[in-house]
Amino acid sequence: MTHTDPRSDLRSDALPGTVRDFLAASTVHDADTSSAFLAEDVVVVDQGETFRGREQVHAFVREAGAEFEYTTEQVGARRVDDDHWVVTLRLEGTFPGGVAELDHRFTLRGGLITELVIADHQA
Repeated sequence: MTHTDPRSDLRSDALPGTVRDFLAASTVHDADTSSAFLAEDVVVVDQGETFRGREQVHAFVREAGAEFEYTTEQVGARRVDDDHWVVTLRLEGTFPGGVAELDHRFTLRGGLITELVIADHQA
């Protein structure tokens, strides 16, 4: 997807490949592929729950939301600086509430993801 959005100053193809590829893999719960983009000491915080290290994050990617059917669309993206990026995804599906917009705040180091914080979109 390469469209622009009023909430975004970046097209999805302008994101670092690490971020794009991780999101693509995690959207389909491909934990093995997504692990290739993670630093050994990665930390993921999803709605207040923390996962530390590749092994815990691998399990998180494999299992998070797998019990629901949903679609994912990137509706925003912005560069904070060279190491910090925010991608807003809109999820629609069979989970409680049916629709959610979530900010994915990435921190990169040496081309790998060291931190990802997933939280409700801040308008």
